Amino acid sequence: MKERIIEILNNPKLPSMTIADINSRLGLKSIEELRILEDTLKAMEKEATIYYSAKKKKYTLFENSHLVKGKLSLSSKGYGFVIVEGRDKDIYIHKSNINGANDGDFVCVEITDKVNNEGIILSVIKQDDRVITGEFFSKNKKFYVKQSHSNFIIEIPHKYIHGAVDGHKVLVERIGNDKGKVTKIIGHKNDVGIEILSFVYEYGFEPQFSDDVMKHLDKIPEEVDEKDKVNRLDLRDEKIFTIDGDDTKDIDDAISIKVLDNGNYKLGVHIADVSHYVREGDILDKEAFNRGTSVYLVDRVLPMIPHKLSNGICSLNPNVDRLALSCIMEIDNKGIVVNYDIKESVIKSRIQMTYDKVNKILDENIVADGYEEFVDELKLMKELSDILRKKMVLRGYIEFQSREPKFVVNELGHPLEINVRVQGTGENIIENFMVVANETVASHIFYRKLPGIYRVHDRPDPEKMKTFFDFVSSRGYVIRGKRGENISSKDLQDILSQLQDKPDSTVLNEIAIRAQAKAVYSDENIGHFGLGSKCYAHFTSPIRRYPDLTLHRLVKDYEHNYSDDTIHKWQLSLADIAIHSSQKEQDSVNCERDVDKMKKAEYMEDHIGEVFEGVISGVQGFGLFVELDNTVEGLIKLEDLPNDSYNYIENMMSLVGKKHKYTFGDRIKVKVVAASAETMMVDFVLDDSDE
Repeated sequence: MKERIIEILNNPKLPSMTIADINSRLGLKSIEELRILEDTLKAMEKEATIYYSAKKKKYTLFENSHLVKGKLSLSSKGYGFVIVEGRDKDIYIHKSNINGANDGDFVCVEITDKVNNEGIILSVIKQDDRVITGEFFSKNKKFYVKQSHSNFIIEIPHKYIHGAVDGHKVLVERIGNDKGKVTKIIGHKNDVGIEILSFVYEYGFEPQFSDDVMKHLDKIPEEVDEKDKVNRLDLRDEKIFTIDGDDTKDIDDAISIKVLDNGNYKLGVHIADVSHYVREGDILDKEAFNRGTSVYLVDRVLPMIPHKLSNGICSLNPNVDRLALSCIMEIDNKGIVVNYDIKESVIKSRIQMTYDKVNKILDENIVADGYEEFVDELKLMKELSDILRKKMVLRGYIEFQSREPKFVVNELGHPLEINVRVQGTGENIIENFMVVANETVASHIFYRKLPGIYRVHDRPDPEKMKTFFDFVSSRGYVIRGKRGENISSKDLQDILSQLQDKPDSTVLNEIAIRAQAKAVYSDENIGHFGLGSKCYAHFTSPIRRYPDLTLHRLVKDYEHNYSDDTIHKWQLSLADIAIHSSQKEQDSVNCERDVDKMKKAEYMEDHIGEVFEGVISGVQGFGLFVELDNTVEGLIKLEDLPNDSYNYIENMMSLVGKKHKYTFGDRIKVKVVAASAETMMVDFVLDDSDE
């Protein structure tokens, strides 16, 4: 009946109907059928599939009503934002309009101020079913947990405190609207690193592997067994090496290069054969699937597979035999892969290079000890990398400029410095080589019409792109090129190239990034918009990403066990793997983001009263968000701006007064007036010199 009601209300000529109208179109006749209709409508209203106007006594599809629904993100100061899928701006909710909703709840919102993008929560559609982490405390002989980084407090009945005492950080499972039970004591609030551990649990990751998983590791050898090297392509005499960060311990990929007699390049991308040790369906595989990804936090890594594998037998460490899956490509001088082989191999990396030392060689001709015999190969790799990048750009690759923080912490995890991570020549070589290998393996599956798992990136949302173009126009720029719904990556690349020399190109680039769809995993190939790629997958990081491990299995299964049964097996499982992997990736991103945000606030606690330069990174009716050059973001509240009568101009992303104007992208000086790792918030005011 539910589907039929949606079909009936999805009528542009009559979008709102009374229950009698709906009943008439359904053709219901009995009292029992009418009761079922009433119950169905109530259920659909509760889940916000439809909206009921008590004044008009009519039902409307929720998507056609004046209301919106989304997830509430509640601040520790009581106010919040509702994040609505497909909507560029989050909706600000004053603390007086929260109406009992809690952080993470899926809520129904009425927008009360379109200019300032503010609203009021009308109801909770679905409570947040995540576990809660927070601090346990007692008061008046009752027990409570205050959720980390918010004001939400949940009562814990005595029988469910499970040994927790005041000051413990705990994991709580909800057992009702306002009650919960302690499921794990994480540690004491004063323990080093406990706040990061709280985020780890909150996002559903485990910092340790179970005893059963660790026991299974006894079956994993310390060194590659001789029998496992049989029937593999032996590449141990090839000049193969790795390039990674200074502190990398889990090495997925190694590379090699030669020039063939015909002048083409022979590029080898050799990836750790994790699937040889993590067998489909065993306890290691189930654990890797559940985790979905490794999580890289400020002071620790939560590996997808245990360190005995990720840093040991699977890691392509130097001067030891390792099993690999090698994608060996012949590439011409235009960057086209004219031939390739994907082979199970055994390799021996000659040296573990670092990006810093490789960049010194290629950018400054300074050769570190031990690198002398590899200089020619590195220069050849740069030559091929430049060719590949040129080809990518010609087809529509968009090089969005994003800024990632790089923390320097002491032995207690306290941040001493925050710098911007630099993408140098060596980093570009590895990125370009991994892209061409990923595309080659994805095409190997796709064009044989076999089930596959792809990394896909859809076209940007037209409304968000309109916001981008409106903003560009508001800055006084006239751009040429295609704009509509079917904009291609090449079209967008051309538009951004027209803006790259403008003084505010960084700001314009940021708006363009915000218009993009999220890249996800899928068993259906729709291409990758940002890369300008028709066929792309993740193949090169099976130590830290489950989809890569899955793709390795697909390649090997289709090589050794090709049959209708094999194809059917993968047809049944790949969609679920893609959906789960995308969700765990998002959990990982959110966990890393929150930890970074907390550590940035902790860093700024040491810099209260200091002046920094930054860029206005967000404009709302209640104030300005400012991002400093070190990537820290904070808020200047409206009441802390110079006295004026401000109006929020949405399409210009500006606060405009009679005497002052502040616009997204403006560079300003700010003073730090407050910062708190506990609330993850940083407050700024304008520096006196900018008033």
